Amino acid sequence: MSFFKKLRDRLFRSSDKIGEGLEALVAETPALEPEKPGLIGRLLGRDETRRVLDDAMLESLEELLIRSDMGVDTALRVTANIAEGRFGRRISTADLKEALATEIARIMEPVARPLPLYPQKPQVVLVVGVNGSGKTTTIGKLASQFKAAGKSVVIAAGDTFRAAAVEQLQIWGQRAGVPVLTAPEGSDPASLAFDALTKAQADGADLLLIDTAGRLQNRADLMEELAKIVRVLRKKDPSAPHNTLLVLDATTGQNALLQVEIFRKIADVSGLVMTKLDGTARGGVLVALADKFGLPIHAIGVGEQIDDLAPFDPQDFANALVGRDV
Repeated sequence: MSFFKKLRDRLFRSSDKIGEGLEALVAETPALEPEKPGLIGRLLGRDETRRVLDDAMLESLEELLIRSDMGVDTALRVTANIAEGRFGRRISTADLKEALATEIARIMEPVARPLPLYPQKPQVVLVVGVNGSGKTTTIGKLASQFKAAGKSVVIAAGDTFRAAAVEQLQIWGQRAGVPVLTAPEGSDPASLAFDALTKAQADGADLLLIDTAGRLQNRADLMEELAKIVRVLRKKDPSAPHNTLLVLDATTGQNALLQVEIFRKIADVSGLVMTKLDGTARGGVLVALADKFGLPIHAIGVGEQIDDLAPFDPQDFANALVGRDV
């Protein structure tokens, strides 16, 4: 199964999904009755209802996009762009989906960038995010995918306060044949990061992936912990870390924007990974993130399997988000 098919099939499973909302919006009965297809249109398979794109329809579209967690500012801007050149014209659901997908893809195109790979060895990737965001699973999937692509990888289980996170990484490491460095529960994550970089350098590894804690309830402690990890890494490699990935859980909706704000202050976030898009009907938050922050979106996840994490494709995402069967 292609990743786009998984994305389309799994992305939204609730009745709130945007595609169904757009269909209902066009089928609504405004002051002017929707235009039904004639006999020739039906014979040719053009059985689409059309409705005049008026103020009432635009207001309903804005509300739908806001409910999808696209955010007020982004929803208003997208709706205004759709209205341009179409206001007062009769449009079908397919027309509306195409216009919306085009606008979403336009916003997402500048941020759709794979995780950059540098000549520097090892390339140090610091992975941050709140507990439960899918951070540990994402590290495991990235390690497996890079190993399958012929890269040598080392994982550091730096969330030393959560035994479950360490065990999960060890399982992924065994599957992929990737070494996972651990430390006793509660020990200093910076010390572990230093040891992991030492090993990665000695092994000639291409990549070092470092898990970190995500306890936002005490931001000062977390900020100091991450700052210490960076200071210690730079004793071995002044240019490290080369990437700082923030993993976000799509089911948190607008809270994802707050997490980006916080982690940009705590750590020098260089790119995003969005997980659990199969568990929400409001994936519009990814559009809001792109529109507000402009940070690269390296990958998205729609499940637990290794191939359920894939590079972010803006057009595929836009089509899946609006329910277009392309």
